[in-house]
Amino acid sequence: MNELLRAGYRECARLTRRHGTTYYWGAAILPLGRRRDVHAVYGLCRLADDIVDVADLAPAARAAELDGFRTRFLAAVNGTTTDPVLAAVADTVRRRGIDLDCFDRFFGAMAMDLTTAGYPTWDDLCDYMEGSAAVIGEMMLPILEPTSPEARGPARALGRAFQLTNFLRDVDEDLDRGRIYLPQEDLHRFGADPGQRRVTPGWRALMAYEIGRNRELYAEAWPGIAMLPPASARCVGTALVLYSRILDRIEARDYDVFSGRARVPTAVKAATAARVLVTGPPTSARTCTIRTEEPA
Repeated sequence: MNELLRAGYRECARLTRRHGTTYYWGAAILPLGRRRDVHAVYGLCRLADDIVDVADLAPAARAAELDGFRTRFLAAVNGTTTDPVLAAVADTVRRRGIDLDCFDRFFGAMAMDLTTAGYPTWDDLCDYMEGSAAVIGEMMLPILEPTSPEARGPARALGRAFQLTNFLRDVDEDLDRGRIYLPQEDLHRFGADPGQRRVTPGWRALMAYEIGRNRELYAEAWPGIAMLPPASARCVGTALVLYSRILDRIEARDYDVFSGRARVPTAVKAATAARVLVTGPPTSARTCTIRTEEPA
């Protein structure tokens, strides 16, 4: 591996550890080669997301920057780049045979964030998550080396589950960006107004409903773990358990996602990864509803 690639993979690992700690601790269980590839895919997605969220740039300028980033990514896949991160991402894409259509859908969803502030229905939100989340599961599959083609459906469900958890956790931050990733039909149904930034009976009812929907996605994803080789199963099992526990912490905060972020402490993430490494992945979807014991 040349120095450009080594530098790129190091930077992707740094991005993952800083911004995606659950991915980082899940991937820590993987053999080095697969771990680097997970970091590379995360790094690309992180950088694209950062472009979309630059607050001091007008939407047109962000759109131009995103389009330029996409062009540089495709050039890297074709062997033309001096950017370490894009070199590492392109190396992963080529070696793993990740379908470039996944990236077309991903960049399309990122562009939607520049023009779309809300989603009328659950189906509309799912259309967005097709490109922003379900495809992430598809990108990861060649890295995780599933033993069955049937793993694709659970992988896509897990991508949506992870993102919906992010949406529920990050309501306050998304409001600051002028976005609401909760279906407007649900807001109206429960009489909930996130713009008030306070917990009301309607807000509690809305969040309980969306958390139930989120847990259904985790349960849909669960069978895919059995379709992975042992190291990948431990990785995905760890990430699934840790991400689903964010929902527990939201509940423990009485659905208050406005006064602070619901987090699973880093020490708990590390301990969970270590335990799974020794004992293997959890054997039941029951972990999706286990309440954490550490204080909120």
